[in-house]
Amino acid sequence: MSGHLLLVDDEPGVREAVKAYLEDCGFTVTVASNAREAWTLIEHFTPSLVISDVMMPQVNGYEFLKQMRADERFALLPVIFLTARGMTSDRILGYQAGCDAYLSKPFDPDELVAIIENLLKQRGLQTNTPPEIADLADQIAEIKALLKQKPNEGRINVATKVPTIKIEFTAREQSVLELVVEGLMNKEIASRLGTTIRNVEKYVSRLFNKTGTSSRTELVRYALQNGLVI
Repeated sequence: MSGHLLLVDDEPGVREAVKAYLEDCGFTVTVASNAREAWTLIEHFTPSLVISDVMMPQVNGYEFLKQMRADERFALLPVIFLTARGMTSDRILGYQAGCDAYLSKPFDPDELVAIIENLLKQRGLQTNTPPEIADLADQIAEIKALLKQKPNEGRINVATKVPTIKIEFTAREQSVLELVVEGLMNKEIASRLGTTIRNVEKYVSRLFNKTGTSSRTELVRYALQNGLVI
């Protein structure tokens, strides 16, 4: 399996040893010595996965992860904590911050590789991701194109559409649905509703399940065609 990994660690020896091993396993690895340097890097390229130390000067791993999770671009980016802090309380903090895996030093490098491969498979972020899977920006663009349709130029007429099916939504699910139909991204929806991106992701997932859809574009089309929004 291949992938472009970002490794963040302030210890040069650990950083170079892990980098060398992962490159021998077929990965491309970019390194950073601290969280600020790492943030500058991911602003210019989005890695397949991030491996980060926790205890670093200036900005620690928890703060770095929270910064990533608060940004729409990196909210779902797989992150592994690789750290000497292995207490249960430390791992709990890591998972609460949003990490996908927590590996304590000293560690077996083969275990690290197995975790990386598993996360890349789960997230579909390996380099051979099928081209038919549209990214979120493309879906949003298609949604906006749907919204620009004039009533007499297509089959969707939101103003006169009478609900054809009955689906029970909670008040918050309905609010999220209406904002998705407006073409807003998760970060924008979270800001509008005064909640977190993670919560918005949960509501969108529930909407997918209740409507039998699998993408935002399908969800919007389904909502419009069945009169689920005003």
